Amino acid sequence: MLQPNRVEALPMKSRKSNGKASHPKKILVVDDHPMTRFGVAQRIRAEPTFTVCGEAASAAAALTAVEKFSPDLVLADLSLGERSGLELIKDLQPLHPHLPVLVFSMHYETLYAERSLRAGARGYLMKSEGAEKLLEAIHCVLRGEIYLSQVMRDRAVHRFASGPAAASGDNAAVLSDRELEILELIGQALGTRQISQRLHLSVSTVETHRAHIKEKLNLRSGPELVRAAVEWLAKEPPRDFGMRRPGAGTGASIAPRRPATPKTE
Repeated sequence: MLQPNRVEALPMKSRKSNGKASHPKKILVVDDHPMTRFGVAQRIRAEPTFTVCGEAASAAAALTAVEKFSPDLVLADLSLGERSGLELIKDLQPLHPHLPVLVFSMHYETLYAERSLRAGARGYLMKSEGAEKLLEAIHCVLRGEIYLSQVMRDRAVHRFASGPAAASGDNAAVLSDRELEILELIGQALGTRQISQRLHLSVSTVETHRAHIKEKLNLRSGPELVRAAVEWLAKEPPRDFGMRRPGAGTGASIAPRRPATPKTE
């Protein structure tokens, strides 16, 4: 198993076209789940124009791998343990400003796609989409374009047409990236200690983030915070935007499980 701070080099391939050697675009796969990395790498390797130059299980390992393998594109999850994928994107910007990052995540695109683009990513794709969509997104980003689902493109057009008022409906927009991540985990019924273990943070750091979330959302107590997080996470996206939950349609659902009894630490 690949250790979080180690990188794995994968064999390179070259193809011949009209008698000339062509060099496939190099993709670095960053995900903390070994089976996900394996499946994604296998699918990418099956595409003649791509090759997987390496894998990384953490943000720190990804930074090392970028220096070592010089990929043409980084395919990164957002959940990477101690440092999130958003932090990885921000770290890469000053070091490799022209290296495109495509986010491939289970997190709701309506919550994280815009934040990912603001951090410097060039596209966002949910893991509930099929393999063909993944290849389409990689091709799109490598052409220098920005990749978003039709859902998010429609949302962006709606917000542009509606003006600033359209952006003010989501209270969670005032939260930092880490605070939003913690709010999502609270909504999944994780307590402070579980969140600290999941994100590799100290309990006191998580408690500080919880306090900031309560302050920003005008919540007075822990139970209020939990109720707000559960209601926020369970809220149906506006139907007139054409939004849907992960797994809707033909893809398999990978929406986070929501236990019935949340913790109220």
